[in-house]
Amino acid sequence: MRNALTSLAFALLIASAPVLAADPPAADAKPLPAWEQLTPAQRETLLAPIRDRWNTQPDERARMLERAQRWQQMTPEQRQRARHGMQRWESMNPEQREQTRALFAKMRTLDEAQRKELKAKWRAMSPEERKAWVQANPAPADMPPGPPPRH
Repeated sequence: MRNALTSLAFALLIASAPVLAADPPAADAKPLPAWEQLTPAQRETLLAPIRDRWNTQPDERARMLERAQRWQQMTPEQRQRARHGMQRWESMNPEQREQTRALFAKMRTLDEAQRKELKAKWRAMSPEERKAWVQANPAPADMPPGPPPRH
């Protein structure tokens, strides 16, 4: 159980650490140590934010665990795409997030040809047209709002 929690915490840390938004280390930078080589204080520093979220958001625990398990299954390329998507999400304002949720929900109901058609139509829309489209095609009320912004 302890290994599972350690894996969960590490995966969540990797998936949600603000450090990911920083520039990658220089090529000549000294590589960081493996988990086993970190001091107890370093491990505690890394795990504390995850522990706090786990304890203060019990209704999110299943989702956090599922995300950690999914992260473990991803290839390095998939992880990089996920990081990029998280960074894009964090840079969006609330209106852009609402549009993204609505567009995502609609795309999930379409086949490939219809998705391409909607993407082309979306790119050609003015901001006012997009706003009207979102009002006509809102994201489902039960759709998760996405991760909260990190500060």
